[in-house]
Amino acid sequence: MADKPSPALSGEPTTAPETKCKHEDCVEDPEDPASTGTGAGISSLEQPLLKRSTTLTASHLAIVGAKVSHIESLDYEIIENDLFKHDWRSRSNVEVLQYIFLKWAMAFLVGLLTGVIASLINLAIENISGLKMLHMVNLVRAKRYWAGFLYFAGVNFALTFGAAVLCVVFAPTAAGPGIPEIKAYLNGVDTPNMFGFPQLIVKIIGSIGAVSSGLDLGKEGPLVHIGACLANLLSQGGEGRWRLRWRWLRYFNNDRDRRDLITCGASSGVCAAFRAPVGGVLFALEEVATWWRSALLWRTFFSTATVVVVLRGFIEVCRNGRCGMFGEGGLILFDVSDVTVRYRAGDLLPVTLVGVLGGVLGALYNHALHKVLRLYNLINAKGRLAKLALALAVSLLTSAGLYLLPFAVPCTPCSAAGFAAGDDTCPTVGKSGNFKQFNCPAGHYNDLASLLHATNVDATRNIFSTATAGEFRLDSLLIFFAIYCVLGLVTFGIAVPSGLFLPIILMGSAYGRIAALVLRRFATIDHGLYAVLGAAALMSGSMRMTVSLCVIFLELTNNLLLLPITMFVLLIAKTVGDAFNPSIYEIILDLKGLPFLEPKPEQWMKDLAVGELAAAKPRAVTLQVVEKVSTVVAVLRSTAHNGFPVTDRPRPGVSELHGLVLRSHLVAVMKKRWFLPERRRTEEWEARERFSSTELAEKDGSIDGMEFSPEEMEMYVDLHPFTNTTPYTVVETMSVAKAVVLFRTCALRHMLIIPKFQGPEIQPIVGILTRQDLRAHNILGAFPHLANKKKRH
Repeated sequence: MADKPSPALSGEPTTAPETKCKHEDCVEDPEDPASTGTGAGISSLEQPLLKRSTTLTASHLAIVGAKVSHIESLDYEIIENDLFKHDWRSRSNVEVLQYIFLKWAMAFLVGLLTGVIASLINLAIENISGLKMLHMVNLVRAKRYWAGFLYFAGVNFALTFGAAVLCVVFAPTAAGPGIPEIKAYLNGVDTPNMFGFPQLIVKIIGSIGAVSSGLDLGKEGPLVHIGACLANLLSQGGEGRWRLRWRWLRYFNNDRDRRDLITCGASSGVCAAFRAPVGGVLFALEEVATWWRSALLWRTFFSTATVVVVLRGFIEVCRNGRCGMFGEGGLILFDVSDVTVRYRAGDLLPVTLVGVLGGVLGALYNHALHKVLRLYNLINAKGRLAKLALALAVSLLTSAGLYLLPFAVPCTPCSAAGFAAGDDTCPTVGKSGNFKQFNCPAGHYNDLASLLHATNVDATRNIFSTATAGEFRLDSLLIFFAIYCVLGLVTFGIAVPSGLFLPIILMGSAYGRIAALVLRRFATIDHGLYAVLGAAALMSGSMRMTVSLCVIFLELTNNLLLLPITMFVLLIAKTVGDAFNPSIYEIILDLKGLPFLEPKPEQWMKDLAVGELAAAKPRAVTLQVVEKVSTVVAVLRSTAHNGFPVTDRPRPGVSELHGLVLRSHLVAVMKKRWFLPERRRTEEWEARERFSSTELAEKDGSIDGMEFSPEEMEMYVDLHPFTNTTPYTVVETMSVAKAVVLFRTCALRHMLIIPKFQGPEIQPIVGILTRQDLRAHNILGAFPHLANKKKRH
């Protein structure tokens, strides 16, 4: 069984008798080895997580979260058929204004709810982690070291167990950050069961448990996913049986408006994580969104502005410890506005070195994480218990490292850090602070414990702190950097909600301070600012973002003087990282098998015409404008295609392209049995009497269970009211490179190929292309000779 690939992945025709999944609402069983296309797992760490097709195919499986799913593309293109045109023409000015108002109201609600949930998550994490740390430190102060370890590891184990069980049992797609799936969705890939209510609840509770357990992960990625889930649920009125059917929600019952709101949700999540409204908008623009326009820019900014107001309100309410452990530290904000940043020519060398190291280390981190994720796929393929055991093993490893390593470094006298005797600032015995006493005697502090025995937010604030050049020892920083590199690699990929931002920030800030200590003879900039530059460089080297990262760090540090040097470091790190491998999110997208279309096509695609791609595929299934019911039923039952070219014969011997009809519209016609006893075209009013735009917006692609009498099978269906008469068409001589750019820019699902020359004996349609046909590895599978050209380029 392990050696037999799934038909959908081996390039065989995906017909109804051979596959369990025939349309976009179908999801494969992640625990069934046959459904993953990989059998019991991957035979080699060098193979893709899912076996790829060696031919052009429209069927695909991908890993969504931690679940193998059957995926389809989204209909972002406007379907300009007769019913759609009449719906728009019949809308009054009041309805148009209502539609515009509701879009802004939805953007406001997305920002409001994201801000509230992010604040509550911060509150929960701060209190749970703070109480855990206090009790553990009290046991250590009483010299009950084993009791302290068992308590610390036990609480972390329980929190991880709760988060992992929720992901493994209730919502496998809630595992991980969710950002790659959001990128794929906004690129036009329908990622099923990704933005529902179970995913929202599991993401909220699971991220609280996972971050509070001390695992080397952040809540930033989950907050982006939470914002996207809120946007989807608000726009659709919920899901399943509990979905609201209010009349005004019909405006959003389409993929285009849902895409815009999910973009607002993603930017709101970034804003909630970093309290960076402009950075959130730029993150959506630079990293996750494929399609953008000025109206969307304004709405995303409105959403992030709402988030900031909510977060500021929670900070004011919870100031001075009125929310338990949650105070100003509940939100990431590293204010260094009081630091005067001055540069000298001699600072360029160490700053350049920080940027180069960020690019190299980011590329190495991406490469290592790539291998770890392949290994984890072998483990996770064994079932739910294996996923749960992996998460718990990582929890125990993390607890052992965080608890034991501070004992390996010597205590530092507070006087060495510049504090006078009796100063309450050092050592810190309370809930937070830079100078944790931990196991040290009076008047001493443990610098490594100040970083490891704190929440990720407090640890980042400590290492970013300015005017603390002598606070952290070099050996402590090296240990901190090493343990976070290891924990960061082994933690990402387990079955809990997780984010990459904060672990990379902590690793980068550590190597930034290390560089400042090593180059102290040349470095005149504050060591805390070197930590900021190191974090920015490593994030750019791994994620390959520049503009959004620059603004996010500017909003974090609240110091405009850092802008030029931060831009310099980010550009160097991205340039160096790009020389080695793709960004971490591109690597994850490729591993998961999500058919993401990159903005830049391969060079060798210029040497191939779209007509050649069409010739490598089975002949396109076409329908007539007025078609027999038996033909339509046979097409729906024998194929899984989601769009069919429609041709017309205006006069004998002449055939022309009329447009494209969607599978869901054909199913709607079949369910209502809108059949004609004779072959004729209907009047406009006939279709409008039976069908509404709301009914046609439903995505039902199956006619399973429907039976048709012999008399009905001999009747006819008029498809012209449902046919998109303005589909995107390209001439067969167009290069594939140009077609890829057009397909991605216009957010298409289908692209029709027409012949260069028209004539009575020439068919009006050459073929039809989908995103699977335009993916590089599919094309190379069908045209192996192009692989040599790829190597030369």
